[in-house]
Amino acid sequence: MAKAKATAFFCKECGYESSKWMGQCPACRQWNTMVEEPVSKTLPSAKAPSRVKGQVQPALLSDISLDEQDRMSTGFGELDRVLGSGVVAGSLVLVGGDPGIGKSTLLLQVCRNLAASGKGVLYISGEESLKQIKLRANRIGTVSGDLRFLCETNLGDIREVIEERKPDVVVIDSIQTMFMEEITSAPGSVSQVRECTNVLMQIAKGLGIAIFIVGHVTKEGVVAGPRVLEHMVDTVLYFEGERTASYRILRGVKNRFGSTNEIGVFEMLEEGLSEVENPSEFLLSGRPEDASGAVVACLMEGTRSILLEVQALVTETNFGMARRTAAGADFNRVNLLMAVLEKRCRYDLGRFDAYVNIAGGMKMNEPAMDLAIVLAIISSYKDKPVDPATVIFGEVGLAGEVRAVSMAEQRVYEAKKLGFTTCVIPKLCLEKMKPVEGIRVIGVANVREAIGAVL
Repeated sequence: MAKAKATAFFCKECGYESSKWMGQCPACRQWNTMVEEPVSKTLPSAKAPSRVKGQVQPALLSDISLDEQDRMSTGFGELDRVLGSGVVAGSLVLVGGDPGIGKSTLLLQVCRNLAASGKGVLYISGEESLKQIKLRANRIGTVSGDLRFLCETNLGDIREVIEERKPDVVVIDSIQTMFMEEITSAPGSVSQVRECTNVLMQIAKGLGIAIFIVGHVTKEGVVAGPRVLEHMVDTVLYFEGERTASYRILRGVKNRFGSTNEIGVFEMLEEGLSEVENPSEFLLSGRPEDASGAVVACLMEGTRSILLEVQALVTETNFGMARRTAAGADFNRVNLLMAVLEKRCRYDLGRFDAYVNIAGGMKMNEPAMDLAIVLAIISSYKDKPVDPATVIFGEVGLAGEVRAVSMAEQRVYEAKKLGFTTCVIPKLCLEKMKPVEGIRVIGVANVREAIGAVL
């Protein structure tokens, strides 16, 4: 048996392995991401399981049956939408997010709902004791059904428990605390996280158990973060939002069983997370009346249309250089749109500070928000309020033209459903869509026409 090297170098961004240190990772092209870690020792060949000849056989596509029972409802319509109509049996789901954002609370509520529906659930925690879990469980409500808890970090013992009990759903909280005795590196390292995830993937596929893995993400990019695991799991969900804000966004980044453009909106309450079925109504609540710089935009997240308020404040600067600030919107995009207004519409914005904010703590980067940002800036610049019953969306080009966006008709219907009477959209979208009764739709070809129609 050949001797294994004592150490190797791993990229903490993508997991690339190298025998020597390199300044730039050849796989993901990131600089200074290679870290040195011990390599797992090779197991003796006697311990390798022997395979019977002819045991592995390929299957025809026509022989594979799909059953609706392969999907399990989590009890949260928002989470089911992001997963693609529920949890798939035998899937491996990674839930990432900053510490304290609510990942463990959400998964504990999902376990409670699944156990109440008759499923066998095993919740494995490597960070909390059983008493801590019970305190959190008492806060979210009554727990009933076959929901069992285990506090363990040794993956070998965890595997024996899973194979013995064969639950329908397993939650691992978190993958950074798990370790295998065969790996000499510390828990949370690239080697441990990758090998532990590989074992969990074999368990999920072999026994048909849906496994949720919790992974922590920090702004510094900790070693063996979820980026290393994304290619190994079936679904990657990111829990976004500020810990000080009440709203949380669950976004699907990768999904082998559904769309990757869906989002779920949750609100953090004292008794746990509550799903927000109509986020537009929540995001538009408390809007100021007859205030300049406030515009309602309609954006798409997957198949869902969301109405939100874009706010802008333009004031004369007290310094030699104007200040630009964007919260919830792309900062560079705001600078680009202000340059379009200066060049194409002859507005002297170089002497003014500009602040753009998306109300409700949402972060949106869809190009359809361009026209709403432009009109919010001009509304504040002229100190003229926009009609509060107007919804605006459209992409703005460098020539000042308003370009078409996708699913314009669905956006108009969402505005009509919430009681808006006017909708300003790109002219190309108006020509292609069918007339919508009960709402006035205005098509604009450029920024000048939009300013004239609204202000």
